[in-house]
Amino acid sequence: MTPSIRLRENKVHIGTWLSIGSPVIAELAAESGLDWLLFDLEHGCGTEDALLGQLQAIRGSHAAAVVRVGAPHADLIARVLDRDADGIMVPHVSTVAQAEVCVLAAHYPPRGRRGVARSVRACGYGLRPNESTEALVPPLIVAQIETAEGVENARAIAQVDGIDVLFVGPADLQFDLNAHPEQAVRDYQGCLAEVAAAASNAGKQCGILVRNPEETGTFQKLGFTLLAVDSDLAILRKGYQALVTMNPGSDQQT
Repeated sequence: MTPSIRLRENKVHIGTWLSIGSPVIAELAAESGLDWLLFDLEHGCGTEDALLGQLQAIRGSHAAAVVRVGAPHADLIARVLDRDADGIMVPHVSTVAQAEVCVLAAHYPPRGRRGVARSVRACGYGLRPNESTEALVPPLIVAQIETAEGVENARAIAQVDGIDVLFVGPADLQFDLNAHPEQAVRDYQGCLAEVAAAASNAGKQCGILVRNPEETGTFQKLGFTLLAVDSDLAILRKGYQALVTMNPGSDQQT
């Protein structure tokens, strides 16, 4: 079973956020046994040019590769998938129309508008050309719900054919609720419950970024299955800070 197919199983999948753009860190994360890795092209330090090396570093591992693009630009989505990512994550999907744009960009005809290229990495650079797009495993499409509007439209978004996961962006969602209180129908916990229910009712998965590993059980009980636990940057930061805390006599800038 390929990582892409495995990630579609309706069970808990533990992954992490990769923002640094290092193939060494990607390889280490994959070798550690994580189910999936999120490569962040929206806010991460790594560029699109650095993505190929990271994907190559995890080839043959258990981990599925999901790439967050900055926006649903068809050319960028096609390049990410041509480089053999298992799926894409698109931020700020707040309406059915926006969800449909993501699907059209990621799928080949007749479902979508993605162009066919048989010499890309996903086809073994021409060694494994796909004669029929119908035989391909479709890319995993993860729609990020990050606004009050997105929460209220979550049930309709989850019904869009081709959307596989509703993924809460906790920082953006909380920021939006605070910035537009007049639009907030629910509090943050209510939003989490609504998105989880929307995904479950449509037979789709629900995911979220979890900063505290001890909270994974709490989110699992809420119905979240695709969990990204912490990030490479945060893990390193906390590790370095712990070193300083353990050695209070060292020189420290204030």
